[in-house]
Amino acid sequence: MAPAPRMRPWHGIMVATALPLRDDLSVDYDAYAEHVAWLIENGCDGVVPNGSLGEYQTLTDEERSRVVRTAVEAAGDGDRVMPGVAAYGSTESRRWADDAAEAGAGSVLLLPPNTYRAEEEAVAGHYAEVARSGLPIVAYNNPHDTRVDLTPPLLARLHHEGSIVAVKEFSGDVRRAYEIAELVPSLDLLVGADDVLLELALAGAVGWIAGYPNALPATCAALYHAAVTGDLESALPLYKSLHPLLRWDSRTEFVQAIKLSMDLAGRPGGPTRPPRLALTGEQEASVRAATGKALAEGMK
Repeated sequence: MAPAPRMRPWHGIMVATALPLRDDLSVDYDAYAEHVAWLIENGCDGVVPNGSLGEYQTLTDEERSRVVRTAVEAAGDGDRVMPGVAAYGSTESRRWADDAAEAGAGSVLLLPPNTYRAEEEAVAGHYAEVARSGLPIVAYNNPHDTRVDLTPPLLARLHHEGSIVAVKEFSGDVRRAYEIAELVPSLDLLVGADDVLLELALAGAVGWIAGYPNALPATCAALYHAAVTGDLESALPLYKSLHPLLRWDSRTEFVQAIKLSMDLAGRPGGPTRPPRLALTGEQEASVRAATGKALAEGMK
């Protein structure tokens, strides 16, 4: 069965790109541009720069803006770029959304307010303000880190108010997929964590904001398309084989783990900026073993 066509800029595999850093921790924009083009050439539909995996919190304003422009140019189509526009203040997030629109991006990814446990009215106001940029907004539900839970009823409200078009679901509770579909069937569900890909794909997800395709894009693309078309005979064995890597996407050290896998796969990963620390010896050994096994099995 052929995969469903990509009908919207936020559909399909949108890779939350890691940002290549040199040994002096400066951004390697040339390596990043080459990486974006390589991901698309290897079966991914687009990229999400300036997400947590892209270490946006550690970037200067100039670096953050240039990363988006580099991604748009390298992708060759702004609809393939969904910049993260998270910030402490709604005005600042709106500014980053305006910047993304000026760069030619097709959509943006937005966390709720995360300086405190915001109440529903504050969350609604935050999304409404950023929506004034004119770009479609994909809400990012990550209650583990933000302490703000975009519950299915709240997502329904945000969608009905015209503030969001989709949600990146990172709660880990796959049961929510069905409640979201019942409450607001016109809201697109995107897989938000690599280690629940199969479960959410079978529940009707139309996209995957993904981490591990940074290292293994072609294999992850094959897994995604098998999953969304219900080809369990192909998807399940591949999912089981990849899961020791995919589950790192839901761990605190996900940036370091994915960058190490990239390095092992011959991709430009490099170090991370402080305050992130290097993996412990045990963590590094685990990632190396799982990545080595995947590469030995021909995954790419």
